[in-house]
Amino acid sequence: MGANHGQAPSASRLAGLTVGAIGVVYGDIGTSPLYTLKTCLTAHGNLPINAENILGVLSLIFWAIMIVVSAKYVVVIMRADNRGEGGILALMALALRDLDPRSRKGLLLMGLGIFGASLFYGDGIITPAISVLSAFEGISVISHTLDPYIVPLTIIVLVALFAIQRHGTSKVGKLFGPIMVFWFLTLAVMGLRSILHAPEVFAAINPLNGARFIADYPLRGFVIMGAVVLSVTGGEALYADMGHFGQKSIKIAWFSLVLPSLILCYFGQGALLLHNPAAIKNPFFLLAPQWALAPLVILAAAATVIASQAVISGAFSMTNQAVQLGYCPRVDIDHTSDQEIGQIYVPQINWFLMVAVILLVLAFRTSDNLASAYGLSVCGTMVMTTLLAFNVLGKTLDAGRKMLFRIVLIGFLVVDLIFLSSNMLKLPDGGWVPLVMGLFIFTLMTTWKRGRTLLGDRLREGELPLQGFVESLEAAPPQRVEGTAIFMTTSADSVPHALLHNLKHNKVLHEKVVFLTIRTADIPFVAKREKVVVPKLGESFYQVIATYGFKEEPSVPAILRQVTELQPELEFDPMQTSFFLSRETIVEGKYPAMAWWRRKVFSLMTRNATRATSYFKIPPNRVVEMGMQVEL
Repeated sequence: MGANHGQAPSASRLAGLTVGAIGVVYGDIGTSPLYTLKTCLTAHGNLPINAENILGVLSLIFWAIMIVVSAKYVVVIMRADNRGEGGILALMALALRDLDPRSRKGLLLMGLGIFGASLFYGDGIITPAISVLSAFEGISVISHTLDPYIVPLTIIVLVALFAIQRHGTSKVGKLFGPIMVFWFLTLAVMGLRSILHAPEVFAAINPLNGARFIADYPLRGFVIMGAVVLSVTGGEALYADMGHFGQKSIKIAWFSLVLPSLILCYFGQGALLLHNPAAIKNPFFLLAPQWALAPLVILAAAATVIASQAVISGAFSMTNQAVQLGYCPRVDIDHTSDQEIGQIYVPQINWFLMVAVILLVLAFRTSDNLASAYGLSVCGTMVMTTLLAFNVLGKTLDAGRKMLFRIVLIGFLVVDLIFLSSNMLKLPDGGWVPLVMGLFIFTLMTTWKRGRTLLGDRLREGELPLQGFVESLEAAPPQRVEGTAIFMTTSADSVPHALLHNLKHNKVLHEKVVFLTIRTADIPFVAKREKVVVPKLGESFYQVIATYGFKEEPSVPAILRQVTELQPELEFDPMQTSFFLSRETIVEGKYPAMAWWRRKVFSLMTRNATRATSYFKIPPNRVVEMGMQVEL
């Protein structure tokens, strides 16, 4: 399901997009009430469960949601769209658009974007674990005799969730929206039912209650901010999924249903605790009457699976963008829907996440323990997003409005840094898990980017200009053979190494020669009429430059069909067309440009990258690979 960027959607389509946004965008933040208030009041010492503390913590949660989600993401950050697309990599591409990527500022912004994206994967392993585990912990409210089954049931559901990913979510996705609408309505009804018995809980809207709580418990209040952030952990999804549903539907869903339901549920839990402090053992499930506990556990399990699905799909999309933008080696990407471009499946990422999530569940075993590890990666991504937005928003505004925008963003950054610094205290209790994961992914992505840059520099050394070389071949042509040769090259201005090797060893040239360069633009999608250009270099030499957006998947057969439309004399008979590719082997140079361990990592990533024939959908029986060694 994708938003129509070209024109305003009709009322019926807008309604469908809004329901879809509720199902996909708000799955993570929608399941936060399962554990957030309990964690805030119990995870950091013996905090008395009295009216002042309950109202103080509720006030902190309320204003965190209003400032971080409503004001920052929904109102401000969503303005920084890359032709309708959001997410930290799309924002990074936007920030780098007018900069030299090798300049100091360019490298800094690139580092911020890559690190924020890396932390997203850390979030991707914790969200499914804590969400599904917290849902099944509702079983203990029904009967403690079922406690031993919580972890096994969680693992079974998680294995099933990852196992069905290869079938795609296009069909299941149609159920997500209605289920989550019912989930949010259930949150609202349960909360309202409890609030009616203690309407004084609405005093938590007054920010002075939160300020008073911080004043009474300055150190503990700072620590508790690390738990308060659990209430906004799905905020980044609003921005990341903007391209799928559009700003309008995401905003309507938030202000009309999601925000009111979340506030009512949190305040309902607070009202329950005002009358019954003992309910702190599980204030969410104890909001429901006894007869509704079993159905609520089932509904919560469904909601957490949907929340997990959204994070997993986000990891797939993030990986696809990283590959296209050159921060990740090629991986197998399967499209699971003919209608929905966002429905993709990345096997390597799927199984990696599954193993990591199951290990987390086995290691931490309860949602309270996992909450100690949760939040650090989210806060890190929030900080990176704000810093990148600072370099994007306001570029087209006048001086006065630009200054206002920057003051607002500085305010958001202060809030983000408070949350991040509080979450740093979680490092010994498990916060190191997502941080280590993020640093590992960051190292891989920066190593790949650096290695590809150095490899490109090495390959360009001593290259011959393409136009002059073509003229010399036409003036004194070698032996010509039937058919068409397509030389794939990253440089549109120089002679491909595969052509030089072919002339050196085979001493022949095909009757038609095509130089094919595939580029990735810093925009999500490229219009078909702008995707392919075919300049003619000589009587039998052609150049094809194909440009794809970072959310598109390049396809050589599709490119060649469009080439034939533009140049009818270029017909590509599959049995008369050969593709020539270079395959580099990395060896240690006399003066190494990379540390030995990074060179080993880069070489390993190169060897395990998906082959170009598979990634670009080239017929493998028509490919000739020319091997060469490159010193790094």
